[in-house]
Amino acid sequence: MPEYLQVAEPYLGAEEEAAVKETLASGWLTQGPRVKAFEEAFAARHGVRHALAATSGTTALHLALLAVGVEPGDLVIVPSFTWVATANAVEYCGARPIFCDCRRDTYNLDLADLERVMTALERDGLKPKAVVAVHLFGLMAEMEALADLAGRHGLAVVEDAACAAGAALAGKPAGSWGRVGCFSFHPRKTITTGEGGMCVTNEAEIATDIARRRNHGASTSAAQAAESLPFLMADYNVLGFNYRLSDLQGAIGLAQLARLDGFIEGRRRLAALYAERLAGLDWLIPPVCQPGYDHSWQAYVTLVDRARQKTPRDEILRRLHEAGIGARAGTQAVHELGYYRGRYGLKPEDCPVAGELSAQTLALPLHNKMKETDVERVTEALEKAVH
Repeated sequence: MPEYLQVAEPYLGAEEEAAVKETLASGWLTQGPRVKAFEEAFAARHGVRHALAATSGTTALHLALLAVGVEPGDLVIVPSFTWVATANAVEYCGARPIFCDCRRDTYNLDLADLERVMTALERDGLKPKAVVAVHLFGLMAEMEALADLAGRHGLAVVEDAACAAGAALAGKPAGSWGRVGCFSFHPRKTITTGEGGMCVTNEAEIATDIARRRNHGASTSAAQAAESLPFLMADYNVLGFNYRLSDLQGAIGLAQLARLDGFIEGRRRLAALYAERLAGLDWLIPPVCQPGYDHSWQAYVTLVDRARQKTPRDEILRRLHEAGIGARAGTQAVHELGYYRGRYGLKPEDCPVAGELSAQTLALPLHNKMKETDVERVTEALEKAVH
């Protein structure tokens, strides 16, 4: 039987190995010069003034929400069809996530439903503090229209760009549209540092706030202290966290970032081949990418059409697994998960499209170790799995 084809797999090589060895030899392992170099290169690639590394995309999002002023008791709008961390980061602030439905075609935030939610909240005298726009699977949300809507309602826009390193809309990179953008470097993402994340912003005040909070709330970093008088202790004026990325991870991140554009180009070729090979399956709806959107293809997520399906989605997943193919559900409807189900009076029918996407999406293998023959193998297995 052929080797099991993973749904996602990191691509690491000699460059990353050499970067780690060089960092080990330097003796500086915690957040330091390599993290700084990674931050500077990432900021330049994404067209922003500031980039600040964190331990994960989740902690980056937590820092971002605090930096835009989210406080206990505040309301923050999030899409339901996303990774649970999007809503969890709101809870970490003591705030309440308000779930909004998503579009069936792009899987991203449905702005018509967002307008409906905002109208209902304002009718009840409630005013949300922020909205989190998720660029799911590497496709950016409708940021131009969202910026207009957020401006009319006084919402701070935070981008959850966990899946969207290198993506863009109208030539403007992910992370540069909102007040803060947040990225993840988990191994399932296009580039990885093992675990890790990044906040990006054009606002110096936000950058300063994030830099302090990720380092226990210290007024100066260890690197700054080493450049001046290392025996002096910093002051701590805000409640902070230990959300620092290590220099080992920063070194890997730099090597991975140099590969980013090549990785995206390879994924686009595979996505185009998938679209061509899946065209004959009338029960499977491929992902969309409209003109002006530079999709980074972190994942290739399809939708099993309920009206035409011959086999349930989960049975298709089981049969693909038996054929040695590691497909997955796209992600989940967070408002239906155990912690959130019934919390704040939430009901499954509150976001019906998110519920459908949770039950019917099918993520097919897509990563930079794949060959064109792997796409053929997946599509043939799909045809056999449905009968």
